[in-house]
Amino acid sequence: MADNQESDRNIEMWKIKKLIKALESARGNGTSMISLIMPPRDQVARVTKMLGDEYGTASNIKSRVNRQSVLGAITSAQQRLKLYNKVPPNGLVLYTGTVVNEDGKEKKVTIDFEPFKPINVSLYLCDNKFHTEALSELLESDDKFGFIVMDGNGALFGTLSGNTREVLYKFTVDLPKKHGRGGQSALRFARLRMEKRHNYVRKTAETATLHFINPSTSQPNVSGLILAGSADFKTELSQSDMFDQRLQAKILKVVDVSYGGESGFNQAIELSAEILANVKFIQEKKLIGKFFEEISQDTMKYVFGVEDTLKALEMGAVDTLIVWENLDISQYTLKNATTGEIVIKHFTKDKETKSENFIDPDTSAELEVQEKMPLLEWFANEYKKFGCTMEFVTNKSQEGSQFCRGFGGIGGILRYQLNMRDFDELSDEDIYDDSE
Repeated sequence: MADNQESDRNIEMWKIKKLIKALESARGNGTSMISLIMPPRDQVARVTKMLGDEYGTASNIKSRVNRQSVLGAITSAQQRLKLYNKVPPNGLVLYTGTVVNEDGKEKKVTIDFEPFKPINVSLYLCDNKFHTEALSELLESDDKFGFIVMDGNGALFGTLSGNTREVLYKFTVDLPKKHGRGGQSALRFARLRMEKRHNYVRKTAETATLHFINPSTSQPNVSGLILAGSADFKTELSQSDMFDQRLQAKILKVVDVSYGGESGFNQAIELSAEILANVKFIQEKKLIGKFFEEISQDTMKYVFGVEDTLKALEMGAVDTLIVWENLDISQYTLKNATTGEIVIKHFTKDKETKSENFIDPDTSAELEVQEKMPLLEWFANEYKKFGCTMEFVTNKSQEGSQFCRGFGGIGGILRYQLNMRDFDELSDEDIYDDSE
């Protein structure tokens, strides 16, 4: 399930990114664009009262046009707030105002939603643009990373999320130094020493499972693990059979630090900053790498291109849908003017402008546009119906850029083998050829 949650979260983030783009480009006349953000546990009554006071102040604006649009925006905000009897658990974001589009036409816009994670900002601004800075904070990655710092004196377990670090647990050990006291056989001493080291590694491995595996999902609760320490305990731990396999898969890096404990923890964070920033990058490389692997081994468990991917989705064959986050393809629902038949087509930007794409090639009947929607948005809303997970990729890594250029930025890894060519409809000529 961890992957599904991760994938849902990425889709929420993509929707917010898209919303920010749309809000940032909107412009209005005068100061009639309201940005209102209420953090969790804020009171609707407080904001309603404040809007009432603002209404009173705005009634004194000298310019009639500006006054009317500001009062209009405040009224829309008040009405939208009436729909909420209390602030939702993650807070509430509300944008409302009159936006001027490219043709100079005015249009009222009101957007209100509960963000997918708590937004800890309180904001009320009236301006000629919408303020989205606080939304950008929702996009900051809140991946959590686990740290295990080991040295000869003990181990420390901590997590880092954003710039918040937390020490979960630490314990100390008393290990014998390399040289024995007199009167004890060297062999026996060496054996005892190895046994104590072995127990220390085992205790660390067990404690790691306790803190970094979520008991309810039995999956790691961190996106990655960093092992740090002086001496070779950390290496011993990473290679030990006692160390949980599920955590072993999450090791991002093993770093050398000059001391243990909290100072070692801080040093480990500094040394692994670059790796942590690239985790998304690494995940993306892995995902696209897996897709390329299916292709190079010709397993028939892959699909790419819009039409093939959609066919495979409808058959419920797609396990992981992979889409470039800036895919510029629109889905058109077209109606044949003569027969009334509905067809669905997908066009890139350059095809949208060509009129021949909107004419039925067989009957030359006109195809009327019933609905147009970005394909990405359709995927984001519908992917769950097809029982697959959806992953967005960028074209920033070498693999990503190859995926976008070579495979059209859309593809999928399948649950079972499918030869997409078997599903291409037979053309009339094929049928005649058979009958000869």
